[in-house]
Amino acid sequence: MTLKVSDIGEKELVRYIIANSKEITPDDTAITPFNDSNLISTCDMLIQSRHFPKNMSYFDMGFKAVTVNASDLAAMGAEPLGFLLAIAIPKDLSLDSFKQIIDGVLSACDYYQIPLIGGDTNEASEIIITGTALGLADEPLMKDNYSLGDLIAVTGDIGVAALGFELEALDNIYVKKALKPEAKVKEGLILKDYATSATDITDGLASELYEIKKDGFGFMIYEEMLEISDEYKKLSEDLNLDYLDLILHVGEDFELLFTISEENLEKLPIDYRVIGEVTDSDVVELTLENGFVERIKNKGYEHYVSE
Repeated sequence: MTLKVSDIGEKELVRYIIANSKEITPDDTAITPFNDSNLISTCDMLIQSRHFPKNMSYFDMGFKAVTVNASDLAAMGAEPLGFLLAIAIPKDLSLDSFKQIIDGVLSACDYYQIPLIGGDTNEASEIIITGTALGLADEPLMKDNYSLGDLIAVTGDIGVAALGFELEALDNIYVKKALKPEAKVKEGLILKDYATSATDITDGLASELYEIKKDGFGFMIYEEMLEISDEYKKLSEDLNLDYLDLILHVGEDFELLFTISEENLEKLPIDYRVIGEVTDSDVVELTLENGFVERIKNKGYEHYVSE
């Protein structure tokens, strides 16, 4: 039987590329020595039918295209330098809709203080936006520099966007987070002086924990520390969804997941929430509110899925 890409998934495809290219850094971005610093570069492709909810405006499409790339810079503690935009659009897309996308891109570039410096346009059967973000970092914040006993924390609530994708109302925080996520660029610049490692939460908390895990180390996450509201649990139940599944396995929050020593945590000048700790268990676990401990499955958002 011939294997298809959907049989192994996106992360395995990326691992294949990395294994066959000695120049790629297996982190949130590429890292290239540049003068006395490091050039931080990343790119993300967004496809209308896969990455943009049907109720997302053209403006928000453009804004998100910048956000997903700026979030990778944030995870490295990089200072934004420039943004390149490649966009393919249907030939019958209205000019006004195109202008709204570009307005969203420019608004996000202004928000993240990362100038639009170039790009390309082309034709496609649906909207496809590929962004490339460049930044600078003297000492990039890597994924796996943590030590035993470090605390695990996030820069904000997680699972908010995951629930928002399932709701129809537009006037609540969940839907707003799903339609217009914001990258934590300023927080990343601060974290580089305090945290031991970091990554952004795009594919779900569980997936990101497994992505940063190294041999001999484990993570214990505590449900109680996630501070899941009764409202969140009720809305999930009304939709016949498991609230923990939304929080652990969906993603799109664009919050930063980071590890930090207890000593540095006390000095950290940004909002954060401690959710767990680094252990020597060599597994990723969750302590439930009832005290039971269960393994967290390595599952997250997947671009290549079998139909």
